[in-house]
Amino acid sequence: MSAPLTSAAVDALRALTPGTRATTHFNHAGASLPSAATLEAIEAHLRHEAAAGPMEAGVAARAQTERARTLAAQLLNAAPAEIALTTGNSPGWGAAFAALPRWQPGDRILVARHEWGGNLAAMRLHAQRAGASIEAIPSDDSGAADPQALEAMLDERVRLVALTWLPANGGLINPAAAIGQVTRRHGIPYFIDAAQAVGQLPVDVAALGCDVLTGPGRKALRGPRGTGLLYVRKDFLPRLTPAWADTHSAPLGADGEPVLRADAARFESAEAAKALHCGLANALQEALEIGLDAIRARIDATAQALRAQLAAIPGVSVLDQGRERSGLVAFDLAGHDPLDVQRRLAAQGISIGSNGVSYTPLDMNARGLGQIARASVSYLTTEAEIDKLLDSLRALARRR
Repeated sequence: MSAPLTSAAVDALRALTPGTRATTHFNHAGASLPSAATLEAIEAHLRHEAAAGPMEAGVAARAQTERARTLAAQLLNAAPAEIALTTGNSPGWGAAFAALPRWQPGDRILVARHEWGGNLAAMRLHAQRAGASIEAIPSDDSGAADPQALEAMLDERVRLVALTWLPANGGLINPAAAIGQVTRRHGIPYFIDAAQAVGQLPVDVAALGCDVLTGPGRKALRGPRGTGLLYVRKDFLPRLTPAWADTHSAPLGADGEPVLRADAARFESAEAAKALHCGLANALQEALEIGLDAIRARIDATAQALRAQLAAIPGVSVLDQGRERSGLVAFDLAGHDPLDVQRRLAAQGISIGSNGVSYTPLDMNARGLGQIARASVSYLTTEAEIDKLLDSLRALARRR
């Protein structure tokens, strides 16, 4: 177990994070604030490119790419060969999905009600062409995906179970490991979109039982935008044929035929942004040094305090479901459009998110939600920042 994040430790981390001096940030679920060291790692490589040439600097940066891969494997309890470095969560998830064998009429895809809209778009395009179907797993009384209900839905036509672990529209945490136990028993491929989980709570792909897991660098990891992690279980990799290839992912052999890499890097490109890999490696190192158990504990305590204080404001409804919750806090302020709330807070130097139906369409429609405001916290979030947010919301509430 890593040492708890004390107020003094958080103050020290904030002092190394330039953005904390410029904004009151409650949009960590969109993208978090990078450290000065992560910025310097990126800038140092760009300066090297300018001085020596991008191709030459890229050769020197290969060690940082492999460092990022090794650190990502450590973060996820995977092997480095099971990790591809991508340009973001959706590109990694979409590449793995597109690499599955061709869909057939009658095939079924089962998803939790909270599936990310971008993943649904990719699945629907393939399903519509093939005559496959996408069906929602029922939720339990807490709003989370129900593993027992999933098991009751299974038959020989189910070819994929996909789960967004921590939904984008609120604090619910789905029972990813329990669902993995079901998919393992039945030998069904299992994809986890861990966009909000990676860097926010411990992630162990062996315990989760997943075949594919994705996450971005820009959210809880505090890495650069344009980076991501794609885990593919070693024994599952031969079942995936990438939709495209280049000289990095499938170099031509002596006979002129492409030879797919035998590791997850078959999902990478020769056109990788090496500067971003340098920044990602630093961000991963920082997260591991702090400790994911300490990060999870700090975020959970902060989010619980924020929910309780939001609920005490007249006119505010906290919209989070689930028995276990994340650092995403969804709410509504009566009489105020969530997008207007977001704009008014931004004018005061406070950033929050605002999600519409397209982000999580199945869940938003099932709950009759059109738009929600979302305040997401980090281990960097302080009581003073919470007080500032709450004071601004109280002032808005009085303007109804």
